[in-house]
Amino acid sequence: MRLPDHAHTDLPWRIHEITPDFRLYDVWALPTPGGPDDFPRLVHLFAGGDTAHNQSWFARTLFAIRWKVGARLGWDDPDSGVGARVPTLRDRLPADLRDGPSGPEFDTLPFTSVYLTDNEWAAEMANRTVHGVMHIGWIADEAGGCRGQMSVLVKPNGLLGRAYMAGIAPLRHLFVYPPMMRDIGQEWQASSNRSQ
Repeated sequence: MRLPDHAHTDLPWRIHEITPDFRLYDVWALPTPGGPDDFPRLVHLFAGGDTAHNQSWFARTLFAIRWKVGARLGWDDPDSGVGARVPTLRDRLPADLRDGPSGPEFDTLPFTSVYLTDNEWAAEMANRTVHGVMHIGWIADEAGGCRGQMSVLVKPNGLLGRAYMAGIAPLRHLFVYPPMMRDIGQEWQASSNRSQ
């Protein structure tokens, strides 16, 4: 379920210290009910994700088109990424986060972990259009348990980046995130069943 911005901005996340120049684009409640010790499982579920396995054929098609267009136009060339076009956000971390774990490596998605705490994980990616951050938090829910929350923060790269983000907004909200939430919920339930 999509949430209002204050569901992210009102919580004392460490990401606020690191991304004051990024804009919050999306906040989603994840269908991942669990207990206080389940956050590492959520982090590993995301790190192992792959857009090619989205259950929505439309979302899979959108991602495939995006990767092909990006390859054709050079949007995703190595010199446009983190450490090349933009410095890594790890350079901004306060000492306690820099000395802690960064988080897992991604299997297929073009993200790099920035930091990991007991209830918060941030990963970044960059290309010619944007420098983006996926923030995953683990929060108490109304039922006395916990659940995940995903926020997307973006720093567009000039006019191209702003046009790109404006152009994909309806696609993200209508065709990408809703099936992604269903997939996450199903994967979460399957991993819960395996761990019992």
